[in-house]
Amino acid sequence: MATRTAESGVAANAANKERWDHGGHELLQLVGFRLGGEEYGLEILRVQEIIRMQNMTRVPNAPSFIEGVINLRGRVIPVVGLRKRFGLEIREKDKDTRIIVMEVKSEVLGFEVDSVSEVLRIPAETVEPPPRLSKGKNEYISGVAKLQNRLLLFLDVSRLMSDTELLATQAVASDSASLPVSATVEKAASESGLREKVLVS
Repeated sequence: MATRTAESGVAANAANKERWDHGGHELLQLVGFRLGGEEYGLEILRVQEIIRMQNMTRVPNAPSFIEGVINLRGRVIPVVGLRKRFGLEIREKDKDTRIIVMEVKSEVLGFEVDSVSEVLRIPAETVEPPPRLSKGKNEYISGVAKLQNRLLLFLDVSRLMSDTELLATQAVASDSASLPVSATVEKAASESGLREKVLVS
């Protein structure tokens, strides 16, 4: 039987912490992850849990961005490959690959990423509008934060899936409802290196 882990409760624990630093600056609480050599941030309250990569069941005629489905404690969840979604080169999955489970427009989906790094708390004032560049992953970015010697891209979950695409994922989940439970959940947050950082400018 799958066991819920400390990593699964990251969002709930961090969200209860103060949202203001000692200088009176509002802090944004994010889960950081990496994809294609870049670092992204997700609003922590949207994240339900983070699990290790596992075998997925592929569904015939599913949308191209759907890697497959997993059965997480009896609930069938479609998994979206963010590399495919962003038009990035496909690479082999490894020990760092993770699935971030979150809610998008009332639908629970998994998103496959290269790795999950840490819980971030950053001043809201450091966030700037994204540059107007080409389409692709840029249409899903709502802001950019300068963190010491690197940039963090804010991923807007609500832009990731259109209503039509969400209907397609619903159909995938419905067609796969008889899958056996096979999810293996992360043992502990400490094992995967997930940690909290407060970053100030």
